[in-house]
Amino acid sequence: MTSPAPSARYPAELLVEPLAAPQGIRVAVPGSKSITNRAVILAALTARDRPCLLRGFLHSEDTEVMLAALRQLGFVVEADETAEVRIARPANASRIIPASSADLFLANSGTSVRFLTAMVALGEGTYRLDGIARMRERPIGDLLDALARLGVGAISESGNGCPPVRVTTSGMRGGDVRIRADLSSQFLSGLMLAAPFAREAVRIHIDGDLVSEPYVTMTARMLESFGLKATPSGNTWAIAPWSGEQILDDYTIEPDASTASYFLAMPAILGGSLTVANLGRDSLQGDVAFADALARMGCDVTYTTDGISVRSTGTLRGIDIDMNAISDTVMTLGAVACFAEGPTAMRNIAHIRHKETDRIAALANELRKLGATVTETRDSLTIVPGPLRSARLATYNDHRMAMSLALIGLRQPGVTIENPGCVSKTYPRFWDDLDALRRG
Repeated sequence: MTSPAPSARYPAELLVEPLAAPQGIRVAVPGSKSITNRAVILAALTARDRPCLLRGFLHSEDTEVMLAALRQLGFVVEADETAEVRIARPANASRIIPASSADLFLANSGTSVRFLTAMVALGEGTYRLDGIARMRERPIGDLLDALARLGVGAISESGNGCPPVRVTTSGMRGGDVRIRADLSSQFLSGLMLAAPFAREAVRIHIDGDLVSEPYVTMTARMLESFGLKATPSGNTWAIAPWSGEQILDDYTIEPDASTASYFLAMPAILGGSLTVANLGRDSLQGDVAFADALARMGCDVTYTTDGISVRSTGTLRGIDIDMNAISDTVMTLGAVACFAEGPTAMRNIAHIRHKETDRIAALANELRKLGATVTETRDSLTIVPGPLRSARLATYNDHRMAMSLALIGLRQPGVTIENPGCVSKTYPRFWDDLDALRRG
């Protein structure tokens, strides 16, 4: 399945219709993008005598470019419109990356370009990875430097540490390597996903701070599920060589916790109560902790074995919060903050300036249009609510900007979202699912 182009489904702008307070509604959200993209890499690299079935697969722009890249790299991918995808190696393939060359276009999927750069370093040949204009501004130099230390020719063609990337390799040799992960944890995660398939064991030493640490924990837990081993010790990860045996042929992907944040935020903004199904405290995804932020703001939050429930208590107060570990929900909390009593300060988030857009600057710009007073620093945002007003809001071709700002329009009339089709990057049915809530 290929997600339709935004212009094929959506107008250039969309007026958000207000929504009544949800009353005990239970919703299911699509599969996790983060887990899907890790599972795709691990399924391809570990498949040997049988396909690996991925259940709960998220079909979106980001994951579709990943599947297209795997096909170009010579893997066999069976996918349709269901949430099941099978990934296998071609019969009699002798190399871990079947193709010896590929020119991969990865749109604006930062996860894909980082994970696939590390993955193709295992191959034998030359591979090029590129994307849209914004991708050419997104850093990857720290990963390229680490791969070079492992014997791989990995360069930024422009010389600025961003794509296009060219990888010339005869495989990854292994050994000790240092990597920075203060701009993105995906550099470390990408290397961890590839390291078990190097010629020798790999020890990865992290230089400096690590952002979004829960995503690295997710990577380690998924490696374990696929029969691989990553052992932490201080700021070092020891990655054991793969045994060569296919351990897993069936893997179920959790619902997306970042996507769940938009629905969990609704009772905080609108009143009422809502449950997101099939997520809990034992999730692989750190973003389930967004619900804890809502609890600090005054909501009643309940974790059960089959979901997370949020109920409005009639009180919503601003908070001061370090969001480094759950930074993909900064914009969701920014929307909630517009309806709170008192300011909300979100700190330690400098790295989100390097996402699909500069998310600190973009969120500040758009919330000011709505009437909030917003102060930004290099690594923080402080939002002081004010009387809200209608506004036409830019999304910067950023799916999370569109979905987060839409939450404000569910209560404040007259909010128009530009380029609503950008949600196809991770949640093509977002607007349809909002309409389904309006229909009850």
